[in-house]
Amino acid sequence: MGNKLNDLHLTDDLLQIILDEIDIGIHVINLDGKTVIYNHKMMEIESMNQEDVLHKNLLDVFTFKENQHSTLLEALKYGKTRKHIKQTYFNNKGKEVTTINDTLPIIKNGQIVGAIEIVNDVSKINQLMKNDLNQQRNTHFTFDQIIGESIAIKSVIEEAKRSAKTSSSVLIVGETGTGKELFAQSIHHESKRSNKPFISQNCAAIPDSLIESILFGTKKGAFTGAIDKPGLFEEANGGTILLDEINSLNPTLQAKLLRVLQDQKVRRIGDFVEKELDVRVIATINEDPIEAIANNRLRKDLYYRLSVVTLFLPPLRERKNDIFLLSAYFLNKYNSRFGLSVERLDDQVTDFFLTHTWPGNVRELEHMIEGAMNLIEDEKMITSFHLPTRFSNQIYQTTHIQTLDVQLVDDQISNEKQNKGQLKEKVQEMEKEYILQVLENHNGNITRAAKELGLSRQNLQYRLKKFKLN
Repeated sequence: MGNKLNDLHLTDDLLQIILDEIDIGIHVINLDGKTVIYNHKMMEIESMNQEDVLHKNLLDVFTFKENQHSTLLEALKYGKTRKHIKQTYFNNKGKEVTTINDTLPIIKNGQIVGAIEIVNDVSKINQLMKNDLNQQRNTHFTFDQIIGESIAIKSVIEEAKRSAKTSSSVLIVGETGTGKELFAQSIHHESKRSNKPFISQNCAAIPDSLIESILFGTKKGAFTGAIDKPGLFEEANGGTILLDEINSLNPTLQAKLLRVLQDQKVRRIGDFVEKELDVRVIATINEDPIEAIANNRLRKDLYYRLSVVTLFLPPLRERKNDIFLLSAYFLNKYNSRFGLSVERLDDQVTDFFLTHTWPGNVRELEHMIEGAMNLIEDEKMITSFHLPTRFSNQIYQTTHIQTLDVQLVDDQISNEKQNKGQLKEKVQEMEKEYILQVLENHNGNITRAAKELGLSRQNLQYRLKKFKLN
């Protein structure tokens, strides 16, 4: 064993392997101020390649803010050793870099021969600190986190902010994925109750047999296995309770809920004592409340009690200008989460996003971008190939038909100039064969074939007539 250790020499290659494996940045310059060691972690922190830095003068690569200097050069020039120094500078592409450094001179035979900088990535440290702080505070959403510049969303935000100043009940109306809980939490966070509990319960997620005891609590002995347990209303006392999908509660339970709201008192199941409450109620509904009332899914008297303030959240299809802002936000979010550097959507995906109806709204947009970025490797933009198959096929088929139409126009111009019709006939034959193939795939069903081709039913029928296929 001892002989083997004696044979192990620290070669340059071995040194580089070790330096590249450690999770701190190492940057070493020689007496001339040129970089002689620059490890993989340092490249990652500074967003640089080794060839951009190695064997080059430090000041030819990096720039510093006015009145600020490189701690590495100060160690070289003045022999200064500095610990845990925060430094901000710019790489050769102008990107700002912030690090926490330990910098010291390299001394041989009493002479300074170089300097070394040991670097921690401050962005990761800040993120860890932020995550810990959020866990301690149980941070909720705020209005600042609601993304959108459209009049539709900004007007709702202003209404919600005004409602935060009171303790009146709020009914938030919106389709699935429009951000109802985000608004509810923002109202609580902005209100005088922000340092009190915020309790949320999805009423559709719990069976009727359990939801009453969950909301109102139980008295020991009320039924087999019952214990003294407070309900969510008691736990939210002084704060806010969010009742999500209120229209999923059965009418009997809605009547009991109405009594609690009117009296501001709650009685546990099996108990005879009522307890005073000071709870603000925010409820959400994912359909038109008038339709819910008409179809007996929502009691009219409960609706009037809850809708002191009513917020109607616009679906994404009615605020399509916000798609660009939302997409940029989600790109940044998942770039950070997945360690990617996706910069944008390509033109075909952008066009698709603007024409898609978004039945799942903002949540669907986020999930689509997250799913696409799971398929990204080194690409800088999301293309149709990264989207779910049903959408990428739709984009391809739409583009294919548009391309054929453009070819037809180009052919007409060419025929006028050259008095030749061969190209036009060829393109029409291609289009005819393509339509026939899609029709055959759908057993002649025009509606389904038109959908796959990205055409309206009428447009497809026109083409069938033009090509004498009907």
